Amino acid sequence: MIVGIGIDLVESDRFLDWSAFKKQRIFTKKELEYAEADNAKAEKHLANFWAAREATLKALGTGFSDNISFSDISVIHNDNGQPELVITGGAKTVLKEIAGDNTTVFLSLTDQDNYSAAVVIIEKQ
Repeated sequence: MIVGIGIDLVESDRFLDWSAFKKQRIFTKKELEYAEADNAKAEKHLANFWAAREATLKALGTGFSDNISFSDISVIHNDNGQPELVITGGAKTVLKEIAGDNTTVFLSLTDQDNYSAAVVIIEKQ
């Protein structure tokens, strides 16, 4: 049963002027390394990661708060290059509250021109 759906769209150019300090506050070391490895499209990757966070919060039915921080939601890529969410901390607590322990979280990312989008679906088994 689907218990949460979230979608987000973001302009990638907004990440061009972010300082290294701000990026390090929001994105994980792995995310920054992934984005910087493709320097020509680094801002697109950061926009994808940001959209994934926002879509996840929408699927959870919450927002960033005292209980959920930027680092509670991040994106990694499996061996096939497919993006996957890593949910920890307060976000993981909320996920367990709405879906229990037997949960699958799906993530889809896309970008076109100056836009990045993410869709997150939370499925309770």
